[in-house]
Amino acid sequence: MSTAELTADPDWKLPSIRKMGMILLILTESALFTIFVVAYIFYKGRSLNGPFPQTVLEFPWLASFALFGSSFTITVAEKMIHRGNRFGFHLWWGITMAMGAYFVYFTATEWYHLIYVDHLTISTNVFGTTFYSLVGLHVSHVLVGLLMLSIIFISSLRGKLKPDHYEHMEILSWYWHFVDAIWAVVVSVVYIYSVYF
Repeated sequence: MSTAELTADPDWKLPSIRKMGMILLILTESALFTIFVVAYIFYKGRSLNGPFPQTVLEFPWLASFALFGSSFTITVAEKMIHRGNRFGFHLWWGITMAMGAYFVYFTATEWYHLIYVDHLTISTNVFGTTFYSLVGLHVSHVLVGLLMLSIIFISSLRGKLKPDHYEHMEILSWYWHFVDAIWAVVVSVVYIYSVYF
């Protein structure tokens, strides 16, 4: 199909630059996480001194439920805003933020316990280095997501969220789903693979 034919088609339009940008960001971040996951797997079992994952890690059931559940709540929030239901949007968007904030709180309390009770720091052994690097990389992405969620939430409360901003929300939800998908990999590698295999 030639350029003239494409431009003559009234239904054809260029893909959204914002959406393409987010897709490229997600691909780049996926490559970064792949490096960290491979490093974690490669160095598994190479620590000469403890503590070891089998003795200090507990599966983060509630934190995982909160983060995975937030993918559902952000999807519901999107549907609410498209229907013009501001209250429903604020409710479900706020629940998404609360679930993400709980995940960060869990990580902070887990790290506090690991550092001050189990004496596992980033420099204790290879496990500590790879654990804090991988989990820390993920939680930093959750924090960025929470910041963006908060900006949209505050803008909406102030009445500054317009229909032409809906694409921003959709793109942010893609990022949030990406963060959740990465957690599925991280939790499988860190809390299942390294503890039970």
